[in-house]
Amino acid sequence: MSLSIQHLVIIGTGLIGGSLALALKQAGVVKRITGVGRSPQNLHDAIRLGVIDDASDNIQQAVQDADMVLLAVPVAACAQVFKDIADALPEHAIITDAGSTKQSVIKDAQKSGLDMSRFVPAHPIAGTEHSGAAAAFPTLFQNHRCILTPSTETSAESLAKVREMWKYTGANIEIMDAKQHDDIMASISHLPHLTAFSLINALHDDDVFRFAAGGFRDFTRIASSSPEMWRDIALCNAAAITDKIDALQHELHDLRQALQTQNGEALLQKFTAAKQARDQWLSAYGDNI
Repeated sequence: MSLSIQHLVIIGTGLIGGSLALALKQAGVVKRITGVGRSPQNLHDAIRLGVIDDASDNIQQAVQDADMVLLAVPVAACAQVFKDIADALPEHAIITDAGSTKQSVIKDAQKSGLDMSRFVPAHPIAGTEHSGAAAAFPTLFQNHRCILTPSTETSAESLAKVREMWKYTGANIEIMDAKQHDDIMASISHLPHLTAFSLINALHDDDVFRFAAGGFRDFTRIASSSPEMWRDIALCNAAAITDKIDALQHELHDLRQALQTQNGEALLQKFTAAKQARDQWLSAYGDNI
């Protein structure tokens, strides 16, 4: 398929939406990009930096002649956006998103009355702790996975076009069921973020932090992510995340017990197993991280 997007509307012109815009511009496959958002300053920055061509604060007007619409808003905001655009979209427009939970987004789209044949849920697994259009860059998605989770109603044509769009960013595309996606993300993304937030809160002491070095900085980097965004993600994938918290608490309980009983062999087994598992992961997938 030779991709040609005449008018891409990005609702939420931040790191993810802005980086997609820059990547597609660099690839020369999009003619016009309109940004929609709540912050006039961020939209002004996006135009100034060449991320988007124009901006609008009227979501219905913005999508009236779009052929591709990306929702790059917090997952809890998707329900209202779907309602706002459902009746304003032209019949040929394809809708996708970039949220890190997929079951909740699909349910929100279905409730809004959106034509589900034209909706392709997506999740590019890439990002930084920074936000806003000024943080966007065109190579953000290169060699990172982008997971598509089409519903049973998604048309083959819509899926093919969104898949092609993300391929132009340099992403590696995978397709899976929305529940499987949410379970995986709870393990490798959502639980680590909640753990980083919790660790900072547990140790919040200036006298402690002034001795912290690179290891602590690297481990807790993601605690600088948007609190509002991660509140929404946590609530939208609560069941899966709760299961992973239970598993982590079980591991911590075992470590606590080993420490209390001075069981060095148990500690060595736990640490060795973790090191081997991480080393195997890096050996197999390190080039794509």
